[in-house]
Amino acid sequence: MGRIEARLAELGLTLPPVPAPVAAYVPAVRAGRFVYTSGQLPMVEGRLAYQGKVGADLPVEEGYQAARICALNALAALQSAAGSLDRVERIVKVVGFVASAPGFNEQPKVVNGASELLGQVFGEAGRHARSAVACNELPLNAPVEVELVALLAEGD
Repeated sequence: MGRIEARLAELGLTLPPVPAPVAAYVPAVRAGRFVYTSGQLPMVEGRLAYQGKVGADLPVEEGYQAARICALNALAALQSAAGSLDRVERIVKVVGFVASAPGFNEQPKVVNGASELLGQVFGEAGRHARSAVACNELPLNAPVEVELVALLAEGD
């Protein structure tokens, strides 16, 4: 078991299988030392764990949990492209999209679900630049979608 897998286990988390794409794309692409994940939805065992708009159908707390699931799915996609999460030198950037009810403006609190999970897993290397963006709709009526960019260690 690798260092990051052990950390996930300490946190009581299991990396899921890489979610199947819902359209014409791949879950992650490696370009040199960088891995870019596609946007990941809060899928658990092939189904959305949460649906609807945050601020109307879901409270911030459920949006936060949905973002955590998205981050776990992004880590699975990252691992598939990198071979091992132990190769991650740093999480560079996270973008979170939040399907938001009119007037809802707490997107950063929702996307903290992903950011805080990455910090728990990677420590200082999990601290990243981030955008938390409101949108009207997301695929499959998902409340949150998260993508990330990771830098891999040299020499791999």
